[in-house]
Amino acid sequence: MDLIELEVTDLIWALGMMAIAIGISSWQRLGLEKQLAISTMLTVANLLLVGYVLAIVFAVKNLWSVLAILLVMLAIATVVARNRIDKKLPQLLLIVGGSILVSTALTLIYTNLLVLKPTNWYEPQYIIPLTGIVLGNAMNAAALAGERLVTAIKANQLEIETYLSLGATPQQAIARYRQEAIRASLIPTLNSMMVVGVVSLPGMMTGQILSGVDPLNAAAYQILIMFMLSFANLIAALLVSLGVYQQFFNPQAQLQV
Repeated sequence: MDLIELEVTDLIWALGMMAIAIGISSWQRLGLEKQLAISTMLTVANLLLVGYVLAIVFAVKNLWSVLAILLVMLAIATVVARNRIDKKLPQLLLIVGGSILVSTALTLIYTNLLVLKPTNWYEPQYIIPLTGIVLGNAMNAAALAGERLVTAIKANQLEIETYLSLGATPQQAIARYRQEAIRASLIPTLNSMMVVGVVSLPGMMTGQILSGVDPLNAAAYQILIMFMLSFANLIAALLVSLGVYQQFFNPQAQLQV
């Protein structure tokens, strides 16, 4: 079956759904009209821009152009995750960026060396979409773990100081909160793994099927993606929670909130 290509007129008709959504928001007085309109414009502008840029990168297949795109993606993910956690913590930008970078890099290295084995590791067709998927999910996991841990430490200052006064190390004093934060960050991923393909078809698998890829091959790729996300998210949550809690203690192991 040939791929149904979308023309400009088709996208205009697709915009009709957002126009209807804006109308419903106005009718129900939800106050979402401006947000829906801005989100619609940004979606169109961002995806069209990315589409043109990727078309050039895919044609050129140059290492530096690929690295430039990956660095931009990493920078944006780092800033977004940092802002969700806490804008005041010192060195948080470096901690979040390092956590996302390490988790994404380890995941992609493992996948490229042992699973996909592409001729060139920087093959744009593979490295850019896979990095985008892993990076986005690692960003969310880092943000969830970091925000949950920061909130827990600030809300349980007395309990943590009690543990410290009894001789516990900072790591021991916040161990329970850190574990809870990591578990909370993985809940969305684990929930998705439980129902993937049964309740919903993920975007990547749906896109492949729509483009004419054999459903079994699309399912195989989706299995790979889900395992990559679980691994990357766990590493990102572990690293960012490790870095975050250390920001709350001075060299004398005293809590500073």
